[in-house]
Amino acid sequence: MLKAAELSRSLAKDHVQCTACEHWCAIAPGHAGKCGVRHNIGGTLHLLVYGRAAAVHVDPIEKKPLFHFLPGTPIFSVGTVGCNLSCAWCQNWEISQHKVLDPTKDAPGQEWLPEQIVAYCLQRKIPSVAFTYNEPAVFFEYAYDTAKLAHAAGLRTVFVSSGFETLRALETIAPYLDAVNVDLKAFREETYRTYCGARLEPVKRNIRHLVQELGIWTEVTTLVIPQLNDSDEELRETAEFLAGVSVDLPWHVSAFHPDYHMQDRPHTPAATLRRARDLGKAAGLRYVYTGNIWGDRTLTGAEDTACARCGTPLLRRSGYSVQQLWTQPGHCPGCGEQIAGRWGHIMEHEKPLVM
Repeated sequence: MLKAAELSRSLAKDHVQCTACEHWCAIAPGHAGKCGVRHNIGGTLHLLVYGRAAAVHVDPIEKKPLFHFLPGTPIFSVGTVGCNLSCAWCQNWEISQHKVLDPTKDAPGQEWLPEQIVAYCLQRKIPSVAFTYNEPAVFFEYAYDTAKLAHAAGLRTVFVSSGFETLRALETIAPYLDAVNVDLKAFREETYRTYCGARLEPVKRNIRHLVQELGIWTEVTTLVIPQLNDSDEELRETAEFLAGVSVDLPWHVSAFHPDYHMQDRPHTPAATLRRARDLGKAAGLRYVYTGNIWGDRTLTGAEDTACARCGTPLLRRSGYSVQQLWTQPGHCPGCGEQIAGRWGHIMEHEKPLVM
């Protein structure tokens, strides 16, 4: 389904500039931007994937990962084809790196219009919607319309993002966006340019802006890749930057497995994640979690949430199962400390849809 893009501006000779992400693509008639789904048709930028979901699941919210936002609840997760980055290790490359070559044909996927998504969630008592699997900025108008309807219905919304949006994109959707997980891929400009086709500085700016200016609940994930971004120096610098934004900013350090164009690296060992977690804590971050490695005894408790003041266990996690140990979500029963996050109770829900 075609939809005229709101995040764009006209240029000379029927060219248009996309203003959704920091590539600022200037697009000639008949061509698309780097994402492959924002296309100039007759001097107007169109989104080719509006209402066309290439991936739909009802996930545990911990899978996003979000650990301080409605723990233990399901979240409707939707994504399209296309992405503005080209990460060599992309684990969703089948859809994210798919380009829509013919704007006269439907994009891959099934029709899931905004009103269908909201109705599905309300019927099944699913409290939130995530725009995920590929980069939400590239299907911004689809996400924006869905988020507005979701908020009007009392649902909450989440971006799982590379953090490469423009400030205009973030500020436009901010009134209808409740949480973001930003994938901070490395802390070296060279890594972003060489392996992702992007830049680091806009991502750092957006993390600061989300937390300090927009007040949107934000968590950060770093996929720790052997011999790429796993040095003590780089991990320490990443943690110090995040702690400078907010010591309450949760940092997820996740294990890499070989995929897509990066088959030459080994799986991330548990010892590396333990080291990253220790460096994060030493930098002052209160909540550092490991991910993508389950069953390793040396990481027992590394996904649990404890009070940063007194150490009282608050949320115990096993895989995607969550045991809440507090009687009042967001408050430590040991010392009364208020725990940073957006808390809620576990909701009943029906068997999820999987597409």
